[in-house]
Amino acid sequence: QVQLVESGGGLVQAGGSLRLSCAASGRTFSGYAMGWFRQAPGREREPVSIIGWNGRTTYYQDSVKGRFTISRDNAENTVYLQMSSLKAEDTAVYYCAAHARPYTITSVAADFGFWGQGTQVTVSS
Repeated sequence: QVQLVESGGGLVQAGGSLRLSCAASGRTFSGYAMGWFRQAPGREREPVSIIGWNGRTTYYQDSVKGRFTISRDNAENTVYLQMSSLKAEDTAVYYCAAHARPYTITSVAADFGFWGQGTQVTVSS
C-alpha cells in the first residue's frame, strides 16, 4: 500500500537545525506536488512548504521564509525539509503529504490525498 514515512524530527534548541525526510513507497509521486504541513497543540493544521512535481515551484509560509528549504529527489521518491534558525513557535507535529491531483500545486490540506503519520519537532527556548 501507499506509505509516506517521515523521519528526522526531534528536540533541538532555538537557533538550531533539523532536516526532515519523507520517503514514499507503494507508488511514485514524481508527477505530484509534495508538501509539509504542521500542527501545534490547539491549532489547526497549516501548510509549511510545498514543492511542485518538477522541484522548480515552491511555496513557503511567511513565518518560515528564509529559514526553511524544501527539496525533492524524484528518483528516490523522497522529499526533504531543511529547517534552520528554529524558533520555539516552530514546535509542532510535522506531516508530509502528497497532492491528490497530478501536475497541480496548491497549499490547501484538503487537496492532499496521502499523508504520513507525522514527526514531532520540539524547539526549546
